[in-house]
Amino acid sequence: MANNTVAGNQQQPQAVSKIGPNAGKHGNNLPLWGNEKTMNLNPMVLTNVLSSPYFKVQLYELKTYHEVVDEIYFKVTHVEPWEKGSRKTAGQTGMCGGVRGVGTGGIVSTAFCLLYKLFTIKMTRKQVMGLITHNDSPYIRALGFMYIRYTQPPADLVDWYDGFMDDEEELDVKAGGGCVMTIGEMVRSFLTKLEWFSTLFPRIPVPVQKMIDTQMKARPRKVPEKVEEPEEPPTEGRRRSRSPRRTPSPRRTPKRSRSRSHHRERERHGPSFDRELERERDRQKKERDSGDGKGGERERRRSRSADCAQERRERRRSCSGSRERKGERKDREKDGQGGMENDRKKDREYHKDGGSERERSKDKRSKGEVEDRRQKEERDERRGHREERKAKRSSRSASRERRHKEKSIKRQVQEESRGRAEVGEKEKSRKKQCSREGEQRSHKHSRSKERSHRPREPSNGKDHGERKTSQSTER
Repeated sequence: MANNTVAGNQQQPQAVSKIGPNAGKHGNNLPLWGNEKTMNLNPMVLTNVLSSPYFKVQLYELKTYHEVVDEIYFKVTHVEPWEKGSRKTAGQTGMCGGVRGVGTGGIVSTAFCLLYKLFTIKMTRKQVMGLITHNDSPYIRALGFMYIRYTQPPADLVDWYDGFMDDEEELDVKAGGGCVMTIGEMVRSFLTKLEWFSTLFPRIPVPVQKMIDTQMKARPRKVPEKVEEPEEPPTEGRRRSRSPRRTPSPRRTPKRSRSRSHHRERERHGPSFDRELERERDRQKKERDSGDGKGGERERRRSRSADCAQERRERRRSCSGSRERKGERKDREKDGQGGMENDRKKDREYHKDGGSERERSKDKRSKGEVEDRRQKEERDERRGHREERKAKRSSRSASRERRHKEKSIKRQVQEESRGRAEVGEKEKSRKKQCSREGEQRSHKHSRSKERSHRPREPSNGKDHGERKTSQSTER
């Protein structure tokens, strides 16, 4: 069963002896490189995986590592991202798919659904080593190597794949079959190529890729040697196979006599056969002796029969020749009639073709005239639209200029009215000030005249104080 994961494999003792590369740094925990949510998958593949009913319903029930390994053992038959015939890429060019590395979506394969399921359970180093060293199915190992390619740092890939580059276990990686390769070839393609069927692996940095290329060149792929089985020496008294080889029969030499064959025939048939032979010989001799007198008649009969046969043959030939001649005449007549009919048909077709060509030319001319008229009408309409637009623009500009002029005139009038009002207010204020000053002057002058006309009276201290206060108030 697939649950029996083997921690050690006899073919790869060096790779299995460790838990994994750089195991001392992190222990059994396996670090992830890149995006921790998408597993560095292409967006189209990831969306199809998450939306597939197989992943949402059936794989949702699987909770442990061993259950997922059993599902891989029973369900995975290839390692391609899409099922056979589910993607239609014919007639698509450029960026039709919208995703780098993926043309259009289809039915995602069970292998990639289970690969993402392995990513969701967060495997440890021991579990990954158990995948790539599994003995039950090569597809379990293939998914383990693919998980390493998607999730591990590029600098650690050579350490992970180092013991498996010459692995000779075969598997068919294509959907529908037809692409058989070994585990070693698949691992080398993971390191040297970015593409995997219709998807892409995560990019490896350029210096790391150069280092990988140098290591791959320094370590070429080993060609498997054919082991020749040693031939066992033939044992005496014992045949090597049940059907022994047939030796070719020797050719009969010319010196060999036929007496032995005659003797064998005699042994087969017995004495009765010899008697019959003697009787037949005697009868033939008698016929020869008696055939001397009757031979002339036989020859005459034979000659007559030959003459009759020749006459019959000639008659048949003449009849067949007359028939052939009649058939040839009929064929000629038919050919002549057929030729006339063919000529007539050709003439009719020619006239029809000429009429059709004329009609076609007329149709073309009419169509050309109609198209020319339509083009002229369209040009006239375009010109009219352009002129209307220009008129509208000019009217808009004239209206804007008028508005601007009116606004400027209004502003000037308002400014002039404001200036006049200010001038009038200033003049009024000046006039008020002048009137006030004139009143003050006239009042002072009248007071001075009154003072000059009044007689001088003896001044007391009180009157002097009152005068001072009145002067201060006047001021």
